[in-house]
Amino acid sequence: MISQSLTIARNAFVESLRQPAMLFLVLGSGVLQVLIPWMTGFAMGQEESGELEGDNKLQFDIGLSSVFVCATILAAFIATTTLSREIENKTALTIVSKPVNRPTVIVGKYFGVALALLIALGSMIIFLLVSVRHGVMSNASDQVDQPAILFPLAAVFLTLLSAGWLNFFYGWNFPQTAVSLLFPLVLVSFFLVMGFDKKWNSQSLLQDFKPQVTVAAGALTLAVMVLTSIAVAASTRLSQIMTVFVCLGVFVASLLTNHLLGRYAFHNSPIGIVAAAASTDLTRKAFDQPGDTYTIDLIRPANESLKPGTPFYFGINANGFDLIWPAYQEFTGDPSKAEDILGPNAPAAVIITSASGKSLTIRNIGADGVPLSRPPQPRDYAFIRTTRHNVAAIVPWSVLPNMHYFWLLDAVSQNQPVPIGYLGTAALYAFLQIGAFLSLAVVLFQKRDVG
Repeated sequence: MISQSLTIARNAFVESLRQPAMLFLVLGSGVLQVLIPWMTGFAMGQEESGELEGDNKLQFDIGLSSVFVCATILAAFIATTTLSREIENKTALTIVSKPVNRPTVIVGKYFGVALALLIALGSMIIFLLVSVRHGVMSNASDQVDQPAILFPLAAVFLTLLSAGWLNFFYGWNFPQTAVSLLFPLVLVSFFLVMGFDKKWNSQSLLQDFKPQVTVAAGALTLAVMVLTSIAVAASTRLSQIMTVFVCLGVFVASLLTNHLLGRYAFHNSPIGIVAAAASTDLTRKAFDQPGDTYTIDLIRPANESLKPGTPFYFGINANGFDLIWPAYQEFTGDPSKAEDILGPNAPAAVIITSASGKSLTIRNIGADGVPLSRPPQPRDYAFIRTTRHNVAAIVPWSVLPNMHYFWLLDAVSQNQPVPIGYLGTAALYAFLQIGAFLSLAVVLFQKRDVG
């Protein structure tokens, strides 16, 4: 089965690269990345420092969106070309009439298409990274980043020239050759761009490298792999045009799952947003031992009346999803008495010991304390209640594909650090989604008449 899948994957891979639409969309995405720096100068301000500032945030927004849309269209088109069209032309009968089972066909087709899309998406992402390096032309006095223009342009020109020459003299397929050559050549051009500043002075390759932007691009790649599995499943029963519409529909719906279902899955009302947090003990910053105390400054006064002894929760989501600690033991004692908050019978909890305006003082109490993974941080949401769960909304929200897990644009634009380990969690989610949709594809294709 493995050998048969690899053979089918190789054929699907070559067939995908030979589609003119792939070369057209990859080059079209590159042209968009060239135009975006001249189209996104809206003076959004420079109030925050980080990888992206001011107008460059909008540039990255539009650039990443254009890559996502081009890749989605390409995934739907290529998947249907390699499977749906074969079914309509009866060429799939040649495969299934031999000792090749249908799940093998589905798995092979998916991996072939996915590998071709990875090559195409790699070129698109490099164009995006070079565009981000160039930055927005906000003022008439801004100078063009010549290395960011000349090196990728030379790579594209060399790609098309080589593909044309090989096609004319050796009969090699032009789109296949061009797409295959484009990725390594633009990758080399990217390293050359990073090796020079805008004035052609040599610099470290890491000088202008933006790891958070790269992590966001990696998460986007996982989203495209999920959409590819959806396209393969749809192409087992639908025509090429209908499969494209299904993929676009799922793409839009997956961006709305948080609004349609997610907001009902978890419910909690924050009392405010943390502006600053500091330990009262300058020698200790952790907040995981009994007696640890922190002072909290909210962006604005709490929207509810607070009194000593009120429980305190915090997390990064406004609806209370994924609190740092979901529930404490009930505290009924006097927060001013050491025996009630640190005695052998004291419940493990985090409580508010004092509140005045925008300032709060919280304390980790109990005989053993609450082993929090981290203390409160700026931009955390503060709560005084546990989060309520709605199972009827959680189940479909968890099952349906949710592209928000792969869409890290907001985090990057707001200079919120995204740990590299997040890609591992997102990859696991993508793997489960891909497995589910390929299983659906096998079920749909199992009884499909291909004769």
